[in-house]
Amino acid sequence: MKFAKTVGLMALLACGVAHAAAPTEADVANAEETVSKVRAAARFLHDKGSSAYADFNQKDGKWVWKDSYVFVYDCRKDRMIAHPMRPDLVGKPILQITDNAGKYIFKELCKAGNESRGGWVEYSWPKPGAGRLSRKISYATTADVSFATGIQVSAGIYDEGIPLPELAKVLERMSDPSKYPAM
Repeated sequence: MKFAKTVGLMALLACGVAHAAAPTEADVANAEETVSKVRAAARFLHDKGSSAYADFNQKDGKWVWKDSYVFVYDCRKDRMIAHPMRPDLVGKPILQITDNAGKYIFKELCKAGNESRGGWVEYSWPKPGAGRLSRKISYATTADVSFATGIQVSAGIYDEGIPLPELAKVLERMSDPSKYPAM
């Protein structure tokens, strides 16, 4: 009897540990909040100008949430402006950066960000804290910053299964800013 109780208790503990290790919906950024956060960041840059760039480099700042973060780059000048998780990229050229499949990540982000509503780009990138490459789909849009052109803002979701057409539908639904205000 004692053995059965011990095994049962161990099974419950194992389930609890497995459950605690698995990310919950509350820990994972979704497409809607990613688009809202990126649009809010673009407005923030418009209002504050280039002096706001430093805010996006803060690992514990308001532009980092759940398992996502906003990063800012200059497509025209080919450089990373702000990245809270990869400070080593700030000030460096970006257009030649590829993922493991050879996709030019920032060339694609720059192209998608120039679309009228912005756009999504799929690529492989390390998920914060995971230590391995994951499928990342980032939303990119242009930021209107005084005396600067080519500035874009992005953030992404790490999702192995969501199809790109579904993300396009999310973007279409969110195209009315009165229904989806910035966070």
